Amino acid sequence: MYGTGPNPRDEARGRPPAALRRCPRPGPRTGSVWQEAQEFLRLYHREEPRAGDGEKRLAEVRAEIEERGTYRHTPDELAFGARVAWRNSNRCIGRLYWRALQVRDLRQLDDAASMARECVAHLRLAANGGRIRPLITVFAPDEPGRPGPRIWSEQLVRYAGYGPGGSLAHGDPRNTGITALALRLGWPGGPRTPFDILPLVLQGRGEEPRWFALPPDAVLEVALEHPEAGWCAEWGLRWHAVPAIANMCLEIGGVRYPAAPFNGWYMGTEIGARNLADTDRYDLLPRIAERLGLDISTDRSLWKDRALVELNRAVLHSFDRAGVTITDHHTESRRFLTHIDRERCRGREVGADWSWIVPPLSGATTPVFHRTYDSTERRPAFVHSPGAGARARGEYPG
Repeated sequence: MYGTGPNPRDEARGRPPAALRRCPRPGPRTGSVWQEAQEFLRLYHREEPRAGDGEKRLAEVRAEIEERGTYRHTPDELAFGARVAWRNSNRCIGRLYWRALQVRDLRQLDDAASMARECVAHLRLAANGGRIRPLITVFAPDEPGRPGPRIWSEQLVRYAGYGPGGSLAHGDPRNTGITALALRLGWPGGPRTPFDILPLVLQGRGEEPRWFALPPDAVLEVALEHPEAGWCAEWGLRWHAVPAIANMCLEIGGVRYPAAPFNGWYMGTEIGARNLADTDRYDLLPRIAERLGLDISTDRSLWKDRALVELNRAVLHSFDRAGVTITDHHTESRRFLTHIDRERCRGREVGADWSWIVPPLSGATTPVFHRTYDSTERRPAFVHSPGAGARARGEYPG
């Protein structure tokens, strides 16, 4: 339910996919840190009146910033900031649950081996036997002159891509770059199935990137099957259950946490209308249409639409059958409007990017389609740090 990847609608509207707010590089910026710290701490103490003396805390933070150029959040401030960053995510439709985000405070860790161990723990905790938990794990922050650790992998779980073009034979084309990097770093590769689990590629503070295999029991996957047809099972379709975004920067009050993987749970269209359907991903619609006996010689037969619906039916049916949390785009659209109403009752406006909030399947049939939204960006926030896109492609940032 998190809007984090390139959106084809951006290109259609003349917007480059990389037109995302960038996380500035760490460095001497004491005045800016203090300004952002004040805004965040006043928000925190306004919304959490039991947090104590806000003016005393501001004085402590100012002294720390003047001495060190940065400051350390209390555990409660970190948890509040992470949850509000989710609340402020304009591209996420699932923000009704922002208060339920569980926060793992691991700021003492900045080496790749420790991070790998805790990323595995994150996946196990988040999977929760199929009842997916919203969860974030926060590693060490950037500090003045000392960039923090980085997670090169776009998500904690990704499938390898061994060749260009959407094809089950080649795996996921989105991940060809990071797959090639993992192989160069020494990963022996998988068995060359369409759904080989990639290793994590992590970079500790002051380290070079390294790869770490994910244990099989750390990755909850759902085998896909259609409620009536047999092509899903025949083709061995599957998808992982925990969409843990890994390469975004959590920004709270002037402090940046460049390694803070987080997850909610999937909305079915993310898998059925994007990951498995996009022409530059698995590109399954032509194969499904042929199995359904549809006329693919002309778009006017609406074969793409009909195949897309059946693929999305298969995804929802399979997750439900497996007892794994997933939501559908109609339900989540209604819940998003509930979120807007609740926030307005508390005097807070909800920002949103229409091109991400409206689902990629049957958009006009959902209530979120028929509205306009304020796209103002608010802080705390999840942002793309410099070089995140290059790292996700397996490239060293310039």
